[in-house]
Amino acid sequence: MNILDKIVADKRNEVDLRKSLIPISQLEQSVLYNRNTASLAAALRNSNSGIIAEHKRRSPSKSLINQKLNVQDVATGYEQAGVCGMSVLTDSKYFGGSLDDLLLARSVTKIPLLRKEFIIDEYQILEARAHGADVILLIAAILSKNEIKTLSEAAKSLGLDVLLEVHNIEELHKSIMPSLDMLGVNNRNLKTFEVSLETSKNLSKLIPDEFVKVSESGISSIEAIKDLKQYGYQGFLIGENFMKTENPGKYASEFIKELES
Repeated sequence: MNILDKIVADKRNEVDLRKSLIPISQLEQSVLYNRNTASLAAALRNSNSGIIAEHKRRSPSKSLINQKLNVQDVATGYEQAGVCGMSVLTDSKYFGGSLDDLLLARSVTKIPLLRKEFIIDEYQILEARAHGADVILLIAAILSKNEIKTLSEAAKSLGLDVLLEVHNIEELHKSIMPSLDMLGVNNRNLKTFEVSLETSKNLSKLIPDEFVKVSESGISSIEAIKDLKQYGYQGFLIGENFMKTENPGKYASEFIKELES
């Protein structure tokens, strides 16, 4: 069993437990449930930088990244830096995140927030809506074509943007459907953790133009982004590069200024 299979098995148990504790009716009564959402896809289309900055404490590939920072400070710093959106890891066991992180980020920012999670159940989409998310992530590697369709349509019915993540051509072919807003290419092989930007480059021409193209993982330089823009990418998810610093917002601000100059 690889790490992805393990995460998904644990996630199924976690979601079953959460469902038994918090009924859907309670999620629907959340103050944030009916708020007007902000479109990340639109923000990326209208941006010169395309930066989606991430809040991530740790990961299976890098273990500890940064446990010291307050998520509200990070969110405020990212918004002041001019990012297009913020990705918030909500997985606890493997990434040290929580839905509370999403709530805290929402309490101090108006930028689009992505719930970065291993979504396998519609219940998690309702959770995302109730905790202030504007966007959900779906990972093609852990979902069937029918699951992608059902989950993405559920998200759209709630006014949420959908970012669908693929790692290879097989995942891409089963994933292209009208209920998606953005197609993300993860440059990290989730089974070996090796990273290569060639993955984004190779898949770029196969992604239809109606979807915003997003490149994820292993992006640490201005040169890499300028290179990927030539392949039609409008979004760039950067987590570790900012989070490993003492002040992610300040670093993101300097990065964006340099990118746009």
